[in-house]
Amino acid sequence: MQFKGFPIRKAEQVLNSIQSKSDHDFNIYVENRKQAIVNYHLKHNPFYKTFTKDVNMLDWNSIPILSKKDLQQPLEDLMSDDFTKQNVYVDKTSGASGHPFIFTKDNFCHALTWAIIKNRFGWFNIDFNTTKQARFYGIPLDKKGYYIEKSKDFVSNRTRFNVFDLSDSAFENWLSVFKTNKLEYMNGYTSPMVQFAKYLKRKNIVLRLECPSLNVCITTSEMLFENDKKLLETQFGIPVVNEYGASELDLIAFQKPNGKWLVNSETLFVEVLDEHNNILPYGEEGRLVITSLYNKSQPFIRYDIGDIGSLSKESTVKEPILEKLIGRTNDIAILPSGKKAAGLTFYYITKSIIEDDGNVKEFVIEQTKLDTFKIIYVSSENLSIEKIKSITIEMEKYLEKGLHINFERQEKLVRSKSGKLKQFSSYLNQNT
Repeated sequence: MQFKGFPIRKAEQVLNSIQSKSDHDFNIYVENRKQAIVNYHLKHNPFYKTFTKDVNMLDWNSIPILSKKDLQQPLEDLMSDDFTKQNVYVDKTSGASGHPFIFTKDNFCHALTWAIIKNRFGWFNIDFNTTKQARFYGIPLDKKGYYIEKSKDFVSNRTRFNVFDLSDSAFENWLSVFKTNKLEYMNGYTSPMVQFAKYLKRKNIVLRLECPSLNVCITTSEMLFENDKKLLETQFGIPVVNEYGASELDLIAFQKPNGKWLVNSETLFVEVLDEHNNILPYGEEGRLVITSLYNKSQPFIRYDIGDIGSLSKESTVKEPILEKLIGRTNDIAILPSGKKAAGLTFYYITKSIIEDDGNVKEFVIEQTKLDTFKIIYVSSENLSIEKIKSITIEMEKYLEKGLHINFERQEKLVRSKSGKLKQFSSYLNQNT
């Protein structure tokens, strides 16, 4: 980071200073940072000046909500004065939300992002410079992108596992890598690690017994269900930690050693809003709306990330606790009656039935029409008539009657270019 020109040491010093504040001083710090970042963009960002009208700086609720669609325009139109592509960090979102876009962070903001990540991973004695990582992410398939990532892996003590091949023969190779390398922690997408754990269960293998140097597994980017977490912990033989982040923002929440999901309050301000943009009290579910307190290059102020969740009643300004992360707002199923249901909810219902005999390795659900859903699954044999009937009954029980549930067996599931697996997708042309 320092070599590339990102002021990581300064960022770490600032982070330490923020974390050392008392609860009272921290509350003042957050309010000051909120005011400062809004004032900065009102003064220096032409896009934000146009986007925000009649803002009352004494009333935070008067600041409009920023959506991903608002940011799908030429990057130059979104950047603040004195910033160009040449003096900022530029990246793009994965597009898992359905609204991919390119974004920027000023160099100090990007350094703060990594200071937060280093801090959180440090809770589990992970040092990015020395601790050896088993990496379960995708990799670019073009030659240039591939070798860039491989060189990063080499410098960063990372051994990468190909998440595009989840066959038993691939898992055998993965296991041999663990047996012959002193890997210390696992990090990456949830679904390929779950499939690897299922393979280990079939073979009656606990990974840490084969690789005693392993200490912890950190999942990210995909939903981690409680049953899957238990499976990972059992078959890997190590604690499993859940991470929640967004590339355009920061690391948003990270599980502490005590199991609580601590929200990043040092560089972000997280709100939970209802459908009318009213702020909900701790404990109630709503849209997660997040403000980046430091990004001067591009405004992410009251930014609707597209996720639904809730903060625990135990939360404070300094230590907000993410109690639930339910899913994405665009992962909503619209039914013929007009009823709405979170896609991941009935994905979970189906999961509890479809995977109990070990036949089905993984599956996804697609909504193709108002009354029609397709379950695409990978298994050694077709689902039985009894299993199909049971799934249909349960989906109608939790959704409504009269639905058409189609089943399609495939050799493997199609993942995104990044390697992520989207458990539920709706193909209806409706605004949800």
